[in-house]
Amino acid sequence: MKLRLASTAAALWLCLAPALSGEAEIRAAQSSIEAQIKAFLAGDNERAYSYAAPNIKQIYPTVDRFMAMVQNGYQPVWKPRDYAFGDAVEMSPTTIAQRVLITGPDGRAYEALYTLSLQDDGTFRITGVSLRGAQTLGA
Repeated sequence: MKLRLASTAAALWLCLAPALSGEAEIRAAQSSIEAQIKAFLAGDNERAYSYAAPNIKQIYPTVDRFMAMVQNGYQPVWKPRDYAFGDAVEMSPTTIAQRVLITGPDGRAYEALYTLSLQDDGTFRITGVSLRGAQTLGA
């Protein structure tokens, strides 16, 4: 009986391991997004820039250029009043897409779709953000 219970538990763990692994990656990706948002809010531009993936740093090779892009095109991400994580999808073992619901500095609702890539050092870094206005229940 104990052997069958142990083998059943092992089989269950093997079935759940990929799902648990995916959840860990999603939490790690969310942690990078949240850390960048907190850095934006704190005015710590260097730290905010550190969460950008190499492809973004290639396009915006300095903190000043990166921050100009963020401030001019991503106000809701730069200075959100509030934010919450929505759906996330593990697109591959190294790529996560994460939806973030944001209340912008103007009080309007926005939806940001982040993509993140696993780096060689084991961290997830932001490879892109797509931002659009979102519908609210009152709208």
